[in-house]
Amino acid sequence: MMSYFKLFALAALALLLAGCSSSPNVPDPEPTDTTYGDEMGGASTDGMDGESYGGGEYLDDPSAGELATVIHFDFDSSEVRAEDQDIVSRHAMQLGDNPNSRVRLEGHADERGSREYNIGLGERRAQAVRQMLMIQGVSAAQISTVSFGEERPVAFGSSEEDYAQNRRVEFKYTN
Repeated sequence: MMSYFKLFALAALALLLAGCSSSPNVPDPEPTDTTYGDEMGGASTDGMDGESYGGGEYLDDPSAGELATVIHFDFDSSEVRAEDQDIVSRHAMQLGDNPNSRVRLEGHADERGSREYNIGLGERRAQAVRQMLMIQGVSAAQISTVSFGEERPVAFGSSEEDYAQNRRVEFKYTN
């Protein structure tokens, strides 16, 4: 009796495993399909006013003049470099002078590391810039963040120069 039970359990397990192997592969969602973070300021792909990503029009703010819209980071770091802190301060002044302006901070990483790690690193980078802006008086309501991780590189090579260009946060002003 016991051997029939073992045989039945083994056959059921084999059928279960065989059924798993024939299931279709489901691709990972695109970064624009997923929300990251939490309600307490985590990165998300939601746009301003509850619109989904892509719902608003993104502008190069004409009143920003020659203000740089990209800052770069060191390898595996979310600390804003000293040479980029002035750029963040100028954006803080821009947003402070224009309380109706909104900015989305897009965090990016190079291709080294897992997809999940790079999403987290991009989020930490965007949040670091967000914190600097808020310390300088910018309202949290004016800032949204999103992390694309390694999914949107600007340089496609595998040299250190290419990696350095992809470790960034981009400032995107919205209407």
